[in-house]
Amino acid sequence: MHVGKWHLGLPPQAQRGLTVYGFDESHWLDAKGDLEGEPLDLWSVTNRPRATRVLVDATLDVLQRVKGRPFYCQLWLNDPHAPLAPSAEQMKAYRGSTPAGFTSPLAVYAGTVTEVDRQIGRLLDQLDKMGLATNTIVIFSSDNGPEDMDISNAAWSGVGSAGPLRGRKRSLYEGGTRVPFLVRWPAGTPAGEVNDQTVVSGADLLPTLCELCGATVPEQVKATLRGQSVAAAFKGDKHFRRTMPLFWEWRFRVFNHPWNRSPILAVREGQWKLLLNPDRSRVELYDIPADPGEQNNLAARHPDMVSRLAEKVLAWRETLPAGPVDPDAGRNTYPWPQEKQP
Repeated sequence: MHVGKWHLGLPPQAQRGLTVYGFDESHWLDAKGDLEGEPLDLWSVTNRPRATRVLVDATLDVLQRVKGRPFYCQLWLNDPHAPLAPSAEQMKAYRGSTPAGFTSPLAVYAGTVTEVDRQIGRLLDQLDKMGLATNTIVIFSSDNGPEDMDISNAAWSGVGSAGPLRGRKRSLYEGGTRVPFLVRWPAGTPAGEVNDQTVVSGADLLPTLCELCGATVPEQVKATLRGQSVAAAFKGDKHFRRTMPLFWEWRFRVFNHPWNRSPILAVREGQWKLLLNPDRSRVELYDIPADPGEQNNLAARHPDMVSRLAEKVLAWRETLPAGPVDPDAGRNTYPWPQEKQP
């Protein structure tokens, strides 16, 4: 089952639902903040304060109906995706002693995220009450790093932080691609532990969940599967290492400071991450465990590693569909003042 935002487009045969993608049910919000709108609606900001609660209600309704049998349910929230619009009540805790009517971006962001936290807590509490918590794998994650304030609708949501990591949303540096990944599974995942060794991707979820549930990945899916099972890491093995490289491509402009503007391509294999433009106008190699902030470019010191990883990512790029490439893609130049020619 799918509940929440979609934002992935729909093929003509999809009609209103997502059965073409294998979902038995799909629910999302319309412009009024009610369920069952078209999946590409932008949801009026007037109704955003209730969006997370409505989607959690829909998820609980689904779980109530399927709790007696195996299920997969994904809840994709609208918040804290831009535009943010928390209610006055949701903002109350963050106004403090500020003048009446004054609203800061940090307060808006905090009010929105707190509401998300409140509703996710309600969902977890209901799993306990339904008797589903022990053997239900709950994953909380995101699809990219923090938004940038240069984006027109992100004045409020562009204050999220990537901590010490370089880059934000759209950047292929760690601040754009590394996101929180929390797992709660009382029957299988050790509580309270932190695994900062295993590299996990969203592409790994399908094979991982199939292995944990005793399901077989269909043969027609295996042929194009980019992920691998990391079930061992879910069970607490901090020494588990993936064997498949991870690839990224961003063909468009990266906003914000030039320091955050990554090359077009990236590949991560083991400790190493290579970023480069297809024409090799920029080549950067980082030892991520030793340098998570990607400050020290080691490309000149390890030409063999650069050559090996470049061959892999460029070959992968050839498998991608053709499409537009922004003129500023992969560039990090700064527009210094220029003297006018006589």
